[in-house]
Amino acid sequence: MKEVIRLNEIRKSYYLGKQELPVLKGISAVIHKSEYVALMGPSGSGKSTLMNIIGCLDTPSGGEYILNGKNVSNMIDDQLADVRNVEIGFVFQQFNLLPRLTAWENVALPLIYAGAGRKEREERARAMLDKVGLSDRAHHKPNELSGGQSQRVAIARALINNPSILLADEPTGNLDSKTSVEIMELFNNIHEQGNTVMLVTHEEEIANYTHRVIRIRDGMVETDIMQKPSGGLVVGK
Repeated sequence: MKEVIRLNEIRKSYYLGKQELPVLKGISAVIHKSEYVALMGPSGSGKSTLMNIIGCLDTPSGGEYILNGKNVSNMIDDQLADVRNVEIGFVFQQFNLLPRLTAWENVALPLIYAGAGRKEREERARAMLDKVGLSDRAHHKPNELSGGQSQRVAIARALINNPSILLADEPTGNLDSKTSVEIMELFNNIHEQGNTVMLVTHEEEIANYTHRVIRIRDGMVETDIMQKPSGGLVVGK
């Protein structure tokens, strides 16, 4: 099976004056195409730092990160930005939609950086909104959408460039239980279509939807376990 991500002894330290503060202490893992993975860990475990490295928002202090065959470990910011635009689809807890743009315009944003013309952008964005069940909300702005609808727009935007991996950071953190179930069912559908999905979460119920759980503690992999997904959220809880 094709490797999408290979992490070899990834280390990351920050410095307070001359004092080194190690956050990641040698993380190794391989993510294959079409895997559905949860990255978990308590506050301060290093999981957010690891997510930033996987998402090419930051670079490691040591070790090697291979993304889709490219060594991105030592790339400069401009190179990382190019890789992000092509390889990574991001979904955030806060949605991060631009308030003055319509749903389809928000979805189409990555296509501007890819150089697509307006007609192509609108056609592709509308098609992606249709895939996430929001074809009737294409001309609505974020303040006219519910939280669940806003997250669906954000997911459509993340998928518009057909990225190598969909990286979601606490994607149901701002949603009620019923809407969280709907969003997780959407992630299930996205995974079943062959997409590689990684969820960063502290909620066991969210992790229960995935097929593999990597737990980080004190900057190291504590456990890396395959599981049968159960879908742990209960509507109305």
